[in-house]
Parts: sequence; C-alpha cells; structure tokens
Amino acid sequence: MKNKKGFSRCANDYIGRLREEGRYSTAHVYQSAIFSFSKFCGTCNVSFRQITRECLRLYEEHLCERGLKPNTVSTYMRMIRSIYNRGVKAGNTPYVFALFHEAYTGIDVRQKKALPLFELYRLLYEDPQSERLRRTQDIASLMFQLCGMPFVDLAHLEKSALENNVLRYKRVKTKTIMCVEVLDSAMEKMNRLWNTREPQPNCPDYLFDILRGDKSRKDERAYREYQSALRKFNNDLKELARVLHLKSPVTSYALRHSWATIAKYRGVSIEMISEALGHKSIKTTQTYLKGFGLKEQTEVNKGNLSYIKNSHSGK
Repeated sequence: MKNKKGFSRCANDYIGRLREEGRYSTAHVYQSAIFSFSKFCGTCNVSFRQITRECLRLYEEHLCERGLKPNTVSTYMRMIRSIYNRGVKAGNTPYVFALFHEAYTGIDVRQKKALPLFELYRLLYEDPQSERLRRTQDIASLMFQLCGMPFVDLAHLEKSALENNVLRYKRVKTKTIMCVEVLDSAMEKMNRLWNTREPQPNCPDYLFDILRGDKSRKDERAYREYQSALRKFNNDLKELARVLHLKSPVTSYALRHSWATIAKYRGVSIEMISEALGHKSIKTTQTYLKGFGLKEQTEVNKGNLSYIKNSHSGK
C-alpha cells in the first residue's frame, strides 16, 4: 500500500522544491502560511483530515482577530488550498467538494491606497534636511518617475538594462519584458544612486547602489539581502513621511499605486496603465490589451509628473 504523506510533509516537500529552484520569495510566503496554520492547529505535523470547512472557518476568524489584513488572510488561505490540491493530485488525500468554498481567497483593493496629491508632492520634492532621507527620497522619486516601478525591479536593475536613456528589463515578479524611457529629471537622481562597485565574477552588475552585487541572483543569501533592503527602505519611507508631516501611510507600494491612480484621474486608458505597470494577468484588461509605443508611454509618464507639479503651484 502506498505510504501517504500528511499535509505538513507535503507542504515542507514543496517548500524545499521551491528553494531548490531558487524561488525563495514564494517559498517564504508558503513557509509563513504553513507555520501560522500549524501553530493554530497545535501541531507541526498537520494531517489532511484536520483540514475541514469548520477548521478553515475558525482559522480565518483567528487570523482576523489577530488583526491580519484581508489580503494576508487571503494569501494564507490560498497557500493552504494549494498544498491541499497538491495532496489530492498525489493521492495523499481524497478530494472534498467545495472544501474552500467559504474561505476568503479574494483581493481587497481597499488596502491599496494612493497618496493624496499634496502629500505625494511633499514626499517627492520637499527637502527632509537629511542626507540619508534625501537618498530615500531619490529612490522613491525614481520609482514614481519610472512609471511606478516596484522596488524589487529597481533594486535588481543591471547596468546592461540602460541604453540611450531607455531601460529594457524583465520584471522580477512576472518576467514581463519592460521598456521605459528615462526622463531628464530621473537621470539626475539615477546619477546620485549609481553603483560604483567593481562587478564580481558570475554576479549581477547592479545599476544602483542598493544591493551589493557580490552574490548570484539564485543564491538564497541574495534573497535575504533584498528582503533586508526592502525593510530598510520601507522604514526610511515611514521616517521620511514623519519628517515631512504626512498623515497617510507611506509604503513602497503606495508610490506605484499613486502613479496608476494619477494616470486614471487624467483619463489615461486602463490598457495603457496596465501595460506601463507591467501587469501580466489582469482579466478585466488582458482580453483586449493592445500594444503601445514607448513614445505614448513616455508622454503618460511626463504628464503624471507635470500633474503633480502643476497642482502644487496652482496652475
């Protein structure tokens, strides 16, 4: 008779496979979800039999009572469902119809907040009177001026991506090929953040002085270094917001969402916004997504920047 694996064993096997493939970010998310669920169940060896509709309902209530945001709850539920489906496929547990039917696995768009226009202007242009926070401001400004580029892509840009004031690169998350023209105002900030380190053999030659570039991308230590850089940037953003007396919560994602929101307010089409952001699977736009030229995208980017400046000056 086939020796069937329990839920925890299946989860750990899959997390190990993700690490072997160099998918450390995904492995980290699964690890967090499984650790949380195992702690709730009171055992590090959760069986598939323990995963019932009632168990999932109580676990979801537990997460909400702990103050976790809806999108985090959804992520944990989807990770558990993924391992359950893998267990079913491997013959380790029978299929239970609609087991996750009542579990929350959606996306709460209310969590994604754009900054008010006047606060965004202050964040990008007011002097924080600190060299460290000016550097944070430069990074934030670059993310906005490069079509709402996420921090993970900015940090991992290599010097080979820049040619004739145009960045051509592959998004870290979706592997989408991106092409962004660098505005003159962005080039000034790029020069201040330029990486002057000598490139190391078999290591990326990063464009900016955010990551050291002394480890290969597939090295787990490189992932941990990036996570540390992201935490530092978000903490510095919070301090920058405090120094500039901003009331809205400021995170690396808020800059990206602000770029998209301003473009939407200016009447830019959802197709153009989706393409500029490098979205890969937005069902509401992907079915009729059409190609846009670099010139059109650059005009949208310039328009967003002018919109902020003009609104502040009262023009």
